[in-house]
Amino acid sequence: MPETPATTDTLLHRTARGAGWVMAWRWGMRALGLVSTLILVRLIAPADFGIIALATSFMQTIDGMLTLGTEEAVIRERAPGRDFYDTAFTMNLLRGLSVTALVAALAWPAAHFYDDPRLGPVLLFIAALPLLDGLSNIGTVDFRRDLTFHKEFAIMVLPKLAGIIAAISAAFLTHSYVAMLCGIAANRSLRVVMSYVMHPFRPRLSLTAWQGLAGYSVWTWVLSLAVLVRDRADSLMLGRMMNTTAVGFYAVGAEIAALPMTDLIEPLGRAAFSGFAAARTHAVDLAETWLRLIGSAALLTLPAGVGLSLVAAPLVALAFGPGWDEAVPVLRILSLSFTILVFGHMSEHLLSVHALLGRLVGMTLLGAAVRVALLFALIPPLGLTGAALAAAIGILVDQTLRVGSTMRHFRIRVTRLLAQVWRPACATAAMAAVLIWTGLGWTNATGTLPLIAATILGAVVYSGMLLLCWWAAGSPSGPERDLLTVLRRKAASL
Repeated sequence: MPETPATTDTLLHRTARGAGWVMAWRWGMRALGLVSTLILVRLIAPADFGIIALATSFMQTIDGMLTLGTEEAVIRERAPGRDFYDTAFTMNLLRGLSVTALVAALAWPAAHFYDDPRLGPVLLFIAALPLLDGLSNIGTVDFRRDLTFHKEFAIMVLPKLAGIIAAISAAFLTHSYVAMLCGIAANRSLRVVMSYVMHPFRPRLSLTAWQGLAGYSVWTWVLSLAVLVRDRADSLMLGRMMNTTAVGFYAVGAEIAALPMTDLIEPLGRAAFSGFAAARTHAVDLAETWLRLIGSAALLTLPAGVGLSLVAAPLVALAFGPGWDEAVPVLRILSLSFTILVFGHMSEHLLSVHALLGRLVGMTLLGAAVRVALLFALIPPLGLTGAALAAAIGILVDQTLRVGSTMRHFRIRVTRLLAQVWRPACATAAMAAVLIWTGLGWTNATGTLPLIAATILGAVVYSGMLLLCWWAAGSPSGPERDLLTVLRRKAASL
């Protein structure tokens, strides 16, 4: 069926609306987590927080190493039948059982290694979580297939709220880490129950369609291992070549720099994967969809990333207080490099929908190799700044490979990509120039007033320059019009 503009516009609107729900879910979870932490820190000792953090980090590392991507496989399948869903459920259950068994087997050795006898029982409890997740109703993947993310929002946020209530209630009674375990148990258990309440599908044990899932799942597993190696290299090598204090400074700078990625790009990517799968199923122009999504995301991510770099010093001082100055150069460098993640992230999802995972693994390993080599070369002479530069160059290599591969595979000309992003790029450059000229950008001055002034001035300059460029270009179809359309629809609904 030939693609029509209305089809593309409708798909983009549904994807944008889905991304909005995912962002609301992320921000809602952050807000609930913050409220929970502020209350629990007054009822539970710091050491108890540490034991839960260590146990969950241990479990999540093993869990990440066994990622299969069965939900993504169902989403990208054009017409998955009953057998496909049942096989995906069974593979999720087997994966959960494997992670549970592995964490349980390592519980007491880990407690001995960390010299904390409390860790053993906690890990045995935490080990049950992957198995519990494996029991979730695979039918809820339809919410992502159909871009009805408001239902997924309910499944995630309501159990989180119940878990917080359970944790706080137990904390008043126990004043120990047991309260946090109660909250985790309530959250995960209710999430499983809600998956069956909100979707009528009832899975059965079956591996009939394993061949249709195996190839995609194996490559997803290999890709997750490659990403794990790439993303953990910085901290591991800093800890080895410098010290744990340096790791702390780097982690703080990297976490702030990643905020546009975690709060904007990843939610959009989750919705975009479903959008790309729907475009592939309905024969919509995938290249146009990819370009429009990148253009829309760049409106927010480019000024956010560059803006974080420009106000790094006052932001770190305000957020963390004195003594964290060494995190500033890390934030300045990494936030600049993270601005380009939207290009590679969207490319990764598009390539994944077309099952080109082997290509993604190769590009990820090459980017990781460049990153590790540069870490070895730059940390000794430059310290934290060298580590940030190595990571930034590695990110640039990785993202360039992903975008180049996508453009070659789908025969997308560079001029089409530039047409989508040149206006937000020019507006971001104008914002940076004005802030540097006024002394508010890339300054070591601290204090709340410079941060507020830079934020307001930067927003005004960016918005004005963006609209001016769009008007000068003849108000073409693109991310600006997409954003205005979404805002108008939201205003009309209100």
